[in-house]
Amino acid sequence: MTKGKFFLTGIIMILWSESIFSQNPIVPPGVYIADPTARVWKDGKIYVYGSRDESPAYYCSWRYDILVSDDMKKWKLYPDRFSSKGENDAVPYSDDLLYAPDCWYKEGKYYLYYCLANNTLTEGVAVSDSPTGPFIEGTNIEVGKYHEIDPSVFVDDDGQGYYVWGQFNLKMAKLKPNMKEIDVSSVKENVLTEKEHFFHEGAFLTKRKGMYYLVYAHMGRAGRPTCIGYSTSTSPMGPYKYGGVIIDNDHCDPGNWNNHGSLVEYKGKWYVFYHRSTHGCKSMRKACIEPVYFNEDGSINEVEMTSQGAGEPLNSLDEIEAERACLLYGNVRIQAFSSTEEELGKIWNGDCAGYKYLDFRKGITRIKMRIAPGANPGKIDIAIDNSWGPSIGTIDVPGGGNLKNWQTFTCNLLPANGIRALWLRFRGEGDDLFRIDSFQFEK
Repeated sequence: MTKGKFFLTGIIMILWSESIFSQNPIVPPGVYIADPTARVWKDGKIYVYGSRDESPAYYCSWRYDILVSDDMKKWKLYPDRFSSKGENDAVPYSDDLLYAPDCWYKEGKYYLYYCLANNTLTEGVAVSDSPTGPFIEGTNIEVGKYHEIDPSVFVDDDGQGYYVWGQFNLKMAKLKPNMKEIDVSSVKENVLTEKEHFFHEGAFLTKRKGMYYLVYAHMGRAGRPTCIGYSTSTSPMGPYKYGGVIIDNDHCDPGNWNNHGSLVEYKGKWYVFYHRSTHGCKSMRKACIEPVYFNEDGSINEVEMTSQGAGEPLNSLDEIEAERACLLYGNVRIQAFSSTEEELGKIWNGDCAGYKYLDFRKGITRIKMRIAPGANPGKIDIAIDNSWGPSIGTIDVPGGGNLKNWQTFTCNLLPANGIRALWLRFRGEGDDLFRIDSFQFEK
């Protein structure tokens, strides 16, 4: 993010909500919202409820933020809408961390379903008259012996509600009409399992054309739950048949561990919401979106991570923030260097960063890049389409820096046209070669 733009939190949120257009991630620099559950309410807006990461040392925090959009282009952030600790504490019986939430609307009330890092008081619900809260009066949901995390709620066309939660084997129960209790006698175990469905955690239940879809963190690749997978059934409580992978966030960050999201229709199109880690750690995750596509049989095609998200390819002639990278190989990672500014940093020799996709249809001849050089000299190769392709230009970055002084460097480029992926390849000796804030192509 370009430096020196924002000073006060309130101003940040107003300016940001008016200026970010459909790019991943959908949260502003310095804000980390994970486990995104998207809901469309009666006002036609889409709301994203998620965990808030605040430290590389642990997952989540003691509060929830909410993202709202009426066009999937501009997003507004509502901070601190529910807390389990501190001044606005709405969970009087616990000060534990808040893990992934969900929300549902019924008869004028919005019900926020939360979970706690607590082995005996895991599931809870709070209420508000507004979809953005604040949510108050958090109360425990009695779940019998099944004290696990990651709740999701779905109310079917006949009015019957369902509550799903758990890790490794998914539990499901019928929700009582008051939306605050489950029928413990209806609990069904092993709706999904790790062995049969690659289920890890973070289930989300939805319905499309008479088919029920459970999407969830999928433990099927690389020994980590980096995928969002899905399974389908003709009945809400199963049995469910394994479907496949919707998206894999592997290589979003060198420390990435998990994924968690939701599958939502908005204005006639379907999207998968998911998160990506930053800062070279398992947490500090940021919500992202990709459009998804169904086949005639109801199966879902796997989609890739992109920088453009739900919108059009990025205009190569606009300034592009370096933290829009959707693929990172090596040690390089997205990181914050102030409360409102992010960059590409910790760059080593052989690392590379990918951006999908950019619009080069107006043509390009040069690139300028805002860089803070490190102690040793380095080079940035500009490549198109793939990370191993030939360079169309190289920026030389001198040494002698301290990674703090931002300068603009340029180079001439061979021609490029069309909608293409952009790759930055990094070369040099030593650690922390340089930091990158943003770049822009010129005709």
